[in-house]
Amino acid sequence: MARDWQPDFEQLVDEHQSMVFSLAWRMTGDRGLAEEVAQDVFLELDRHLARIDSPEHACNWLRRVAMSRSADALRRRKVRGVDLWVEMDEDYGAPPEGRTSPLGSRLEGLLTTLPEPQRAALVLRYQEDLTPEEIAATLDAPLATVKSHL
Repeated sequence: MARDWQPDFEQLVDEHQSMVFSLAWRMTGDRGLAEEVAQDVFLELDRHLARIDSPEHACNWLRRVAMSRSADALRRRKVRGVDLWVEMDEDYGAPPEGRTSPLGSRLEGLLTTLPEPQRAALVLRYQEDLTPEEIAATLDAPLATVKSHL
Protein backbone atom coordinates (compact mmCIF):
# COMPACT_ATOMS: atom_id res chain seq x y z
CA MET A 1 0.00 0.00 0.00
CA ALA A 2 1.46 3.39 -1.01
CA ARG A 3 1.65 6.19 1.49
CA ASP A 4 0.11 9.56 0.68
CA TRP A 5 2.51 11.45 2.92
CA GLN A 6 6.26 11.42 2.40
CA PRO A 7 8.34 12.74 5.33
CA ASP A 8 10.84 15.47 4.53
CA PHE A 9 13.70 15.55 7.04
CA GLU A 10 14.48 19.26 6.75
CA GLN A 11 10.82 20.20 7.08
CA LEU A 12 10.40 18.01 10.16
CA VAL A 13 13.49 19.56 11.75
CA ASP A 14 12.21 23.08 11.01
CA GLU A 15 8.76 22.29 12.41
CA HIS A 16 9.82 20.43 15.54
CA GLN A 17 13.29 21.58 16.59
CA SER A 18 12.01 24.05 19.18
CA MET A 19 9.71 21.43 20.72
CA VAL A 20 12.47 18.81 20.90
CA PHE A 21 14.98 21.26 22.37
CA SER A 22 12.46 22.63 24.87
CA LEU A 23 11.53 19.15 26.10
CA ALA A 24 15.19 18.23 26.48
CA TRP A 25 16.04 21.51 28.20
CA ARG A 26 13.19 21.24 30.68
CA MET A 27 14.03 17.62 31.43
CA THR A 28 17.79 18.09 31.83
CA GLY A 29 17.98 21.66 33.13
CA ASP A 30 21.18 22.12 31.10
CA ARG A 31 21.25 24.02 27.81
CA GLY A 32 24.35 22.29 26.45
CA LEU A 33 23.06 18.85 27.33
CA ALA A 34 19.67 19.71 25.81
CA GLU A 35 21.40 20.70 22.57
CA GLU A 36 23.21 17.35 22.51
CA VAL A 37 19.97 15.49 23.19
CA ALA A 38 18.14 17.39 20.44
CA GLN A 39 20.93 16.63 17.99
CA ASP A 40 20.78 12.93 18.91
CA VAL A 41 17.00 12.92 18.44
CA PHE A 42 17.26 14.33 14.93
CA LEU A 43 20.08 11.96 14.01
CA GLU A 44 17.81 9.13 15.12
CA LEU A 45 14.97 10.61 13.05
CA ASP A 46 17.21 10.60 9.99
CA ARG A 47 17.89 6.88 10.50
CA HIS A 48 14.18 6.07 10.97
CA LEU A 49 12.63 8.50 8.49
CA ALA A 50 11.27 5.77 6.23
CA ARG A 51 9.17 4.41 9.12
CA ILE A 52 7.39 7.72 9.77
CA ASP A 53 3.96 7.56 8.12
CA SER A 54 2.18 10.82 9.03
CA PRO A 55 2.81 14.27 10.49
CA GLU A 56 1.14 13.17 13.74
CA HIS A 57 3.31 10.07 13.91
CA ALA A 58 6.40 12.26 13.39
CA CYS A 59 5.44 14.62 16.24
CA ASN A 60 4.60 11.78 18.64
CA TRP A 61 7.76 9.88 17.68
CA LEU A 62 9.92 12.97 18.26
CA ARG A 63 8.33 13.60 21.67
CA ARG A 64 8.88 10.01 22.75
CA VAL A 65 12.50 9.92 21.58
CA ALA A 66 13.25 13.35 23.10
CA MET A 67 11.94 12.23 26.48
CA SER A 68 13.80 8.93 26.28
CA ARG A 69 17.11 10.53 25.24
CA SER A 70 16.77 13.16 27.98
CA ALA A 71 16.27 10.44 30.59
CA ASP A 72 19.28 8.57 29.22
CA ALA A 73 21.40 11.72 29.41
CA LEU A 74 20.38 12.29 33.03
CA ARG A 75 21.22 8.71 33.95
CA ARG A 76 24.64 8.95 32.29
CA ARG A 77 25.29 12.15 34.19
CA LYS A 78 24.36 10.54 37.51
CA VAL A 79 26.62 7.58 36.81
CA ARG A 80 29.55 9.86 36.06
CA GLY A 81 29.02 11.68 39.34
CA VAL A 82 28.56 15.07 37.73
CA ASP A 83 26.37 17.59 39.50
CA LEU A 84 22.94 16.90 38.05
CA TRP A 85 21.44 20.38 37.98
CA VAL A 86 22.96 23.61 36.85
CA GLU A 87 21.65 27.01 37.71
CA MET A 88 19.50 28.19 34.84
CA ASP A 89 20.70 31.54 33.58
CA GLU A 90 17.70 33.79 33.09
CA ASP A 91 19.31 35.63 30.17
CA TYR A 92 20.88 32.68 28.38
CA GLY A 93 18.88 29.71 27.30
CA ALA A 94 15.76 30.38 29.33
CA PRO A 95 12.45 30.23 27.51
CA PRO A 96 10.92 33.68 26.90
CA GLU A 97 8.37 33.30 29.69
CA GLY A 98 11.18 32.55 32.15
CA ARG A 99 13.05 35.74 31.24
CA THR A 100 10.24 38.12 32.05
CA SER A 101 8.45 36.45 34.90
CA PRO A 102 9.80 35.83 38.39
CA LEU A 103 7.06 33.21 38.78
CA GLY A 104 8.22 31.48 35.58
CA SER A 105 11.78 31.39 36.87
CA ARG A 106 10.64 29.99 40.20
CA LEU A 107 8.52 27.32 38.52
CA GLU A 108 11.45 26.29 36.30
CA GLY A 109 13.59 25.95 39.42
CA LEU A 110 10.98 23.85 41.19
CA LEU A 111 10.50 21.68 38.12
CA THR A 112 14.15 20.66 38.24
CA THR A 113 13.75 19.35 41.78
CA LEU A 114 11.12 16.77 40.81
CA PRO A 115 12.01 13.15 40.11
CA GLU A 116 12.37 12.40 36.40
CA PRO A 117 9.01 10.57 35.94
CA GLN A 118 7.01 13.38 37.56
CA ARG A 119 8.95 16.06 35.65
CA ALA A 120 8.33 14.20 32.37
CA ALA A 121 4.59 13.93 33.01
CA LEU A 122 4.30 17.63 33.92
CA VAL A 123 6.36 18.83 30.97
CA LEU A 124 4.30 16.78 28.54
CA ARG A 125 1.02 17.89 30.14
CA TYR A 126 1.62 21.61 30.50
CA GLN A 127 4.19 22.34 27.81
CA GLU A 128 2.93 19.97 25.11
CA ASP A 129 -0.73 20.01 26.27
CA LEU A 130 -1.03 16.23 26.04
CA THR A 131 -3.83 14.32 27.74
CA PRO A 132 -2.93 11.77 30.43
CA GLU A 133 -3.64 9.01 27.90
CA GLU A 134 -1.25 10.57 25.37
CA ILE A 135 1.39 11.01 28.06
CA ALA A 136 1.05 7.35 29.05
CA ALA A 137 1.55 6.34 25.43
CA THR A 138 4.53 8.68 24.99
CA LEU A 139 6.26 7.50 28.15
CA ASP A 140 5.10 3.89 27.76
CA ALA A 141 3.74 4.06 31.32
CA PRO A 142 0.47 2.93 32.90
CA LEU A 143 -2.26 5.56 32.81
CA ALA A 144 -2.75 5.35 36.59
CA THR A 145 0.94 6.07 37.14
CA VAL A 146 0.82 9.10 34.86
CA LYS A 147 -2.24 10.41 36.69
CA SER A 148 -0.53 10.01 40.05
CA HIS A 149 2.55 11.86 38.75
CA LEU A 150 0.35 14.71 37.57
